[in-house]
Amino acid sequence: MSKAPKCEPIVDSSLGQELEKDECQVLTTVMGIRDLKDGEILVKEGDRDTTLFVLTSGKLAVSSVMDGKDVTVYNMKVGEVAGTRAFVDRAPRRATLKAVGKTTVYTLEPEKFETLLDTHPRIVYKVMRGLFRITHINLMRMNVETQQLSNYINKTGGRY
Repeated sequence: MSKAPKCEPIVDSSLGQELEKDECQVLTTVMGIRDLKDGEILVKEGDRDTTLFVLTSGKLAVSSVMDGKDVTVYNMKVGEVAGTRAFVDRAPRRATLKAVGKTTVYTLEPEKFETLLDTHPRIVYKVMRGLFRITHINLMRMNVETQQLSNYINKTGGRY
């Protein structure tokens, strides 16, 4: 028998901040758990996997192929969510996710999540707000990084 996800890691994540305990318990009924060993690949860049991942323990290295080499571009921390684009758009993965040490993620498949639409639309709404918030934060971070890079290249806006 597989273990069921607990609510605390979900509510503490960037995905479930708005969920009440009873709403979270409903969400866990459509979620799964993946335990990974150090170095184990969760998904590969280009995969058609549409699963959303909530990192609940350990770390995930986010890497992408650049000039033929697999380059780590980010290390996820507990509470962060991966796969929002693949989950919403059903598009291929744009990065590889690999466990750093013993790692656990909660999983959410779009098809299972959508089963809540008729019975628990408010939970679906709150989770989708969470996904939008995650996307917005990522976009804002990228805008800042782009501006900093532009300032560096043009030698404006700071001491370079």
